[in-house]
Amino acid sequence: MMEEQKQINISGPVRRRYLVLDLLRGFALLGIILANFPEFSLWTFQTEQTQSDMPSAGVDRVLQWLLAIFVDGKFYTLFSLLFGIGFSIIISNCMERGTNGRRVFYRRMAVLVVIGLLHLMLLWSGDILLLYALMGMLLPLFWKCSDKGLLRWALFFLLLPVVVETFRKLTGFSLAAFPYDAWWAKCGEYGITEDNFGTWLRDSNSYSGVHQFLMQGAWERLWEFVDGNRYFKVLGLFLFGLYVGRRRVYAQLEAKKKQIRRVFLLGMAVGLPLSVVYAWSSLCGHAWGRVAHTALYTMSVYPLGFSYAAGLALLFLRRQHLWVWKALAMPGKMALTNYLLHSFSGIVLFYGVGFGMGASVSLAATELLAIAVYCALLILSGLWLRFFQYGPVEWGWRMLTYGRIFSIRKHKADRL
Repeated sequence: MMEEQKQINISGPVRRRYLVLDLLRGFALLGIILANFPEFSLWTFQTEQTQSDMPSAGVDRVLQWLLAIFVDGKFYTLFSLLFGIGFSIIISNCMERGTNGRRVFYRRMAVLVVIGLLHLMLLWSGDILLLYALMGMLLPLFWKCSDKGLLRWALFFLLLPVVVETFRKLTGFSLAAFPYDAWWAKCGEYGITEDNFGTWLRDSNSYSGVHQFLMQGAWERLWEFVDGNRYFKVLGLFLFGLYVGRRRVYAQLEAKKKQIRRVFLLGMAVGLPLSVVYAWSSLCGHAWGRVAHTALYTMSVYPLGFSYAAGLALLFLRRQHLWVWKALAMPGKMALTNYLLHSFSGIVLFYGVGFGMGASVSLAATELLAIAVYCALLILSGLWLRFFQYGPVEWGWRMLTYGRIFSIRKHKADRL
């Protein structure tokens, strides 16, 4: 049977945690940091000439392909899937206690909206939390759907971006035009241009300069969400997670082993080769056009992301007592805190208000730093959770959700 974390003895909502979900979150966090750090280091915003002049340009090119194949979109797919599973657990727990699960969930999402806005406006314009919270508010609308209904809706929203891109190609109409114009208008207010875009944050030696970049970055992020149809993708993945959570696959890994293996093999067989083609399309400027690129994303990113989740679950089943599972679970238990800390780490390392390493480090060096940051977060999470039940942000999120104070310290008998 799958190892389960013991119930937390507090005077409040009691939940059983499943180790497999925490280790999947910890694994997803690693991928998110690997995907985000090239933007923090400003490597993504450098010209091709600047990138090719770096000493490790050859290695960087290979690494760029590897990231496009194995990382791009796959870990955000995993995080989104886990979010949907988490929603199903919240509702189920509330129903068991006879409380209003929807009301609790909406309060939880309202708090996450605030956290996401603060993160977007104060730390990093690449925030995903705000979109998660807004799309999450739609999930209760699907709670009464049958399992087949959930799958149909999930597939509908995941395939919808292909339809939207086809419509755009045929009509030339795009909702992304407004946020794009607003983005560059905001850039003009602060003197941010294409020439200094990739060095602005490195050259800003005060937070006011960083904040100016974040203001235009908020509009840029909105444009990215609309232009990339991200809201449809997130909602579709949430619904897949809701389906998995409702079926309690995470609690029946042994019983569902054949189905999990099928997901792993099929996802790998379809997703891996198509991810190579998707990587080529990404790195070659969408040579086949946006419709084909969006279709490639759909057929490669989601299957491979699902395959990662299934593969890790199968490995966990084979060797449940390996120390690596508990190690991965540590940052996963406080994933929200660590997500915010990864943004803070990026600022300190690469922006002018910190060490100012941005725009001068290679992609290889960037990813080495990303791995170092992840290892530091893993260690800090382990140390923190020896004495406390939740991450600090999770603790605040929990109290604001339920409107009461919970003890954050562990009882001596519960310490690791």
